[in-house]
Formats: sequence, structure tokens, C-alpha cells
Amino acid sequence: MNKSLKINFIQLLLVTVPFILTAQEMGFEEYNPTSTLVVPVHEIKRAKYPFIDVHSHQRSMEKEDLKRLVSDMDALNEGIMINLSGGSGERLEKSTVNIKETYPSRFAVFANVDFDGVGNSGWAEKAVAQLEEDVKNGAKGLKVFKSLGLRNMDSDGNRLAVDDHRLDPIWAKCGELGIPVLIHSADPKSFWDKMDADNERWLELKTHPRRKRSDTDPAPWQQIIDEQHRMFKKHPNTKFINAHMGWYANNLELLGNLLDEIPNMNVGIAAVIAELGRQPKNAREFFIKYQDRILFGKDSWRPEEFPTYFRVLETDDEYFPYYKKYHAFWAMYGLNLPDKVLRKVYYQNALNLIPGLEKSLFPKN
Repeated sequence: MNKSLKINFIQLLLVTVPFILTAQEMGFEEYNPTSTLVVPVHEIKRAKYPFIDVHSHQRSMEKEDLKRLVSDMDALNEGIMINLSGGSGERLEKSTVNIKETYPSRFAVFANVDFDGVGNSGWAEKAVAQLEEDVKNGAKGLKVFKSLGLRNMDSDGNRLAVDDHRLDPIWAKCGELGIPVLIHSADPKSFWDKMDADNERWLELKTHPRRKRSDTDPAPWQQIIDEQHRMFKKHPNTKFINAHMGWYANNLELLGNLLDEIPNMNVGIAAVIAELGRQPKNAREFFIKYQDRILFGKDSWRPEEFPTYFRVLETDDEYFPYYKKYHAFWAMYGLNLPDKVLRKVYYQNALNLIPGLEKSLFPKN
């Protein structure tokens, strides 16, 4: 090899070897290969039926915001958006007034309870009175955030349990008023599990370390979940929507047993579509069996993510990606739900549970 060729060869090594070594040392966080599998693709940008998103969060419901939202909703075939972050008092009333003056049939809000002060004299009476006022001003339900059971403290500085007896008047009043309670308790159990190679949420916990929990921060996962179920059973006349399928979307047999055991509990699919999309046969059977108890929801308002929900529910597509690797590094499959089930999940079940929604926006059959 002459001197010129040797120099060129050395230069080539200097360029390629670091690249090869870098590729070999690439971590799991970066590794996200594009599938070479060639299978039928049915991308769905618009739901087959108009749907009710029972799990949305909007910080502002000013009139200009509503106009912007309706445009995106129409593109998705979203009939009604339920804003769970309605607040209470003047804030909630302002939102409902804006809705009435712009798009009275397209939006609804759920009220929220401020759990600060539980244990102080008269707290329950004041909370119930505020809830009654909020419903009078247009609230269609009550949303309970995960802070109950995780962060809320009573007046003595103790963790406020989901089934604390001092909260009973709230749940009872919802039953009396005929409004549902959509409640989020705890988080995925993996957040409480050891953060090691066996933890499916390892990447999420690494990228979002504040989500990690333990049996003392603030309590064991199962304890919080059991508190929620006891509360449901204690108030059989109140209708509950268990957000995120109660974190049992990865154990549908157990979730089915709970639905059988707790007839006033329903479930929303917000933020757990990845669990359903990796078990299409099992999930399809579950949806057919419990078709009257499942409601559509998305959680975060990102219109570009809705098509993954539509594709999982409506098609029989195979091996397509989820939109957040840290939530699900596995591929998705379609459930190909029957039209009868789709209609119930998309809108009929919500119309049956949430009072005062505009039914004329949806097909009658």
C-alpha cells in the first residue's frame, strides 16, 4: 500500500471508528428502530362515530379558547369535550357562562373539591354547599384528582385517605344530585416497584424521576387502591368513573372481577390505550363483555395523538407504534371492535352517565 492510500485509510478509520463505537454504546433511551415489517395500514385521523372525551383538562375556557378547540374537535369528530379542571365558585361559573354564550352543546365542565381543611369544624357542610352551587351553575359532575390519597393532608397533618369517613357527605351528595364522580387514585403500580431491569416503566421513571413512589411515599400502592374500592362500595347510589381503568388495564381479568363486584363503578380508557393495544384479543373480549361500563377519554389534549386511539379501537392493524416510547416501548395492535361496542364506548355510555349532555349530536342507533 503506497503512502497516499495509507493516509486515506487512516483518515477513514478516524471518521468511522468513533461512529461505530458510538452506535454500539447507544443506550436504551436512544434505541428506537423503525420496523421493517410490511403489513396493512389503516391510519384513522377521524373517529368513525362522534365521541365524547370524558377526560380532558383545559386551563382556560375563554371564548377564544373554545373557538380554537372546536376547530380541532371537528377535525377529530369529537362531539363533546368534558373539561375535568373546572374548579369551583367564580372560576367554574365563568366557564359555564362562556360555554352557554358560544358552544353550549359542545363543552361541559366537572367541578373540583378543595380538600384543604378536612377535619376543621364545618368543612363537610361548606364543601357540600359549594358543590351544590357549582352544579346549579352548570357543573355536570365531580372530578377528584390523584392528590387525594397521595398529597392531601387533613387538619392534623395526616395523609387523607380516599375512603376517609369525613368525605362521605361529598360522595353521598353526588349520588343525590345524580352526577358522576370521575376519580383518579394512585398511579401505575410500577411507580412503586423497584426501579430495575424488570420494571416496565424504568425509562419513564428515569426521564421523570419525580414519579417514583414507595410504600412510605406516601403509602403502599395496594392500600390506596383498596381505599378507593371501599369508598365505591360504601356509596352504591353514586356513579363512579374510575380514571385510567383503575390502573388495571394490564390485568383485565382482575378488573372484570372488580366490575362484577362493584356495579356502580365504570372505567375510562384515558392514558392506558397502550396497555390495551398490546393484548388485542384479550382486550377485545373485555370490551365486548363490559361494553356498557367503558368510556372514551384521552387525558392530555394533543389532537395529533388521538388517531392512535382510533386505530386501536377501530382497526385490526398489526404492529404499529405508540406515540410515547417512555410509556410503551412495545408495538400496538387493533381491537377491531364491533360497531355496537364502538358507539357505546365513544358516546352512549357517557350520555347515560353524565346528565344534561346534548344527545342530538350523536346517532340514535
